[in-house]
Amino acid sequence: MFKKCIVPLFCLFLSLAAAAQEADVASPQTLLIDVPTAAVLDKYQVSFLTRAYADGSVMESLDFGVIPQVNIGMSLAVYELVGNSDHIKVLTPDFQAKWKVYDGNLYLPAIAIGYDGRRYGYNRHTKKYLDDRKGGYLALTREIFVPGLDASAGVNLSDFDRHDVYFFMGMSLRVQEWGALLAEWDNINSIRDSRLNLGARVNITPALALSGAVRRIGRGDENERILQLRYVTNF
Repeated sequence: MFKKCIVPLFCLFLSLAAAAQEADVASPQTLLIDVPTAAVLDKYQVSFLTRAYADGSVMESLDFGVIPQVNIGMSLAVYELVGNSDHIKVLTPDFQAKWKVYDGNLYLPAIAIGYDGRRYGYNRHTKKYLDDRKGGYLALTREIFVPGLDASAGVNLSDFDRHDVYFFMGMSLRVQEWGALLAEWDNINSIRDSRLNLGARVNITPALALSGAVRRIGRGDENERILQLRYVTNF
């Protein structure tokens, strides 16, 4: 049953991308690797983000700029899609939303609040995820020190039942027009549970970017390499 669902679901994402027109300018970077920034898509923009990660899993995220300063989206992951596994599983869809409440100025950072339900590292034996969802969050972003160096930081509440508060921070250094270097420290509550992620993004066109990253650096067998392809269009 799951295998029969995969083709029409991914065809839906691809058909939406084909129907839209390529964006004319480089889109705002709403996400580093896992850390959200305060940036949002412009009105009538749509972002298609494909992530290939551990265990041959693939996640497609779709985000819309529905009204000024507000984005909504959904994501769908398929476990062990890549390879010859017989245990392909379509995971529960998640959603995300963001509202940029302040644009920032010369002295103060931009501010956004949002919700991100995406989770990674599914284990088919325990039926649990290695990473909790970001959940509700507050993100701050500002250019610091030199042009092209953006810093983001914030706080998130992953599980509203546990009331555990986590922190995150990240930096993006634009390298001329070809891309950016990415670094982030995520899920900060205890050192053991926090994640250090490093990566780079290459802008193939103003609307299409390819990213590679290593997640959970220093966590032994939990280290993970990912690839992401992001395409931004107007609708």
